[in-house]
Amino acid sequence: MATTPWTPAEDDRFRAPHDTETPVRKIAETLGRPRSTVAYRLKRLGLTSTRTKTAAATAANVADAKARRARLQLELLDDAERLRGQMFAPTKVFNFGGKDNTYAEANLTEPTFTDKLKVMQAVGIAVDRHIRLDEHDTGTGATAAASMLDRLAAAMGVPQAPDLDGTETSPEP
Repeated sequence: MATTPWTPAEDDRFRAPHDTETPVRKIAETLGRPRSTVAYRLKRLGLTSTRTKTAAATAANVADAKARRARLQLELLDDAERLRGQMFAPTKVFNFGGKDNTYAEANLTEPTFTDKLKVMQAVGIAVDRHIRLDEHDTGTGATAAASMLDRLAAAMGVPQAPDLDGTETSPEP
């Protein structure tokens, strides 16, 4: 990168490649200057960047991620249902190994209690993850947590902080 002082002639050269969509990084590469210097000069010259392309790309990525999470939510519920169906279905148990490296199997009318416990834990995890994804996208998790903390503070007699409008809120007990 250049270490020479910035000149007024360079300001004119600088204005030419600048448009509201060109990232500062790209302008800096074009001019052979550090990004921080270009950003400073932009500010001094009153030039700004609207970054509408970046904002649109970010919004598209957010929407894509939300759609993927929604698809994953449905798949987690499907997984939970399939796992739950195994709780009382016929199952095959087996043992492989031992001193003689043998294989033995048996058919049971339903899984053992220990296996049912593990299946139920897996069902619970799948449902919990489904709920967390839903809370993430709807924002209800943070709201519910804040409400719970407000009720807890009120029960303990802690004075409430004023809202942004300056009024004091008192949560329901």
